[in-house]
Amino acid sequence: MTLTRTQGGPVPSPDGLYERLVEFEGKAAATAGTGKDPVNLPMIRHWCEAMGDAHPAYRGPEAVAPPTMLQAWTMGGLSGHTDRSSAYDELFALLDGAGYTSVVATDCEQEYLKPLRPGDQITFDTVIESVSALKTTKLGAGHFVTTRTDVRADGELAGTHRFRILKYAPAGRPRGPEREARASGGGQGARAGGPQAEARRPRPVINRDNAGFWEGVAEHRLLIQRCGDCAALRLPWLPGCADCGSGVWDTVEASGTGTVFSYVVMHHPPFPAFDPPYAVGLIELAEGVRMISNVVGVPYDKVRIGMPVRLEFLRFDEELELPVFRAGEED
Repeated sequence: MTLTRTQGGPVPSPDGLYERLVEFEGKAAATAGTGKDPVNLPMIRHWCEAMGDAHPAYRGPEAVAPPTMLQAWTMGGLSGHTDRSSAYDELFALLDGAGYTSVVATDCEQEYLKPLRPGDQITFDTVIESVSALKTTKLGAGHFVTTRTDVRADGELAGTHRFRILKYAPAGRPRGPEREARASGGGQGARAGGPQAEARRPRPVINRDNAGFWEGVAEHRLLIQRCGDCAALRLPWLPGCADCGSGVWDTVEASGTGTVFSYVVMHHPPFPAFDPPYAVGLIELAEGVRMISNVVGVPYDKVRIGMPVRLEFLRFDEELELPVFRAGEED
């Protein structure tokens, strides 16, 4: 008899998958991992420029790293890490084999115990903390996997990072053997009107901190937070001011004009409801804040840094309308 956790207690799991998944709880995902670089000023500067964070604590000879960079010092980059355990790969292979092949990051929690300073040598250990029972979401059914990473600076615990993802089978797509049978029948996904053709874009996560932003979008208004004490503008929305810490704020409506500050062209991985390649831009608004959105109106390979763009609202389905930025055709 296999078991699935519920609020009312364990109930049978007919396929035995969940019993195998929970066996990975408590196993190491990485042991004695090492940061590829010590904490350093260039990475801090790049981070602050990308985030628009000009706090003086992150500059100069006494600089500390922004606390929210905690995960950055443990990331492996394109070449990856060699210290990841086999348990982590085995868990994901088991989920993939059961048809839960898509991944979306859902949330993270960080605890900061000491500031990181340039020169600190970073080590870390990661454990598979939990695997949820099967959950049904708007994206599709799947399992939430939570890992916890303990980050150390020169051997002393500096912070903890919990990262939660959803491994899921996209809604409307078959799992396991049924999916393989359909694939062998020559289905070509979105480009040929197959199962991906009806896939919908992921829904935004709306909470008490950003609900006002999405209310503005529904009214075709792009609202920027403004600190009630120091008048600093911020986007995306946050519960407090990054410059002075104040929790008092109001909003101003963006004019809708801006330029492409930076951009990437997405080729891989493919995702239902998206048709790569497409351009994703970091847009600098006339008000001085930046936001990430799609650049439309020109081919993906014609997007350029500095290109003027203008806000518009694009409806993707009966429920979802998003702000995007339209560029004019180049001469």
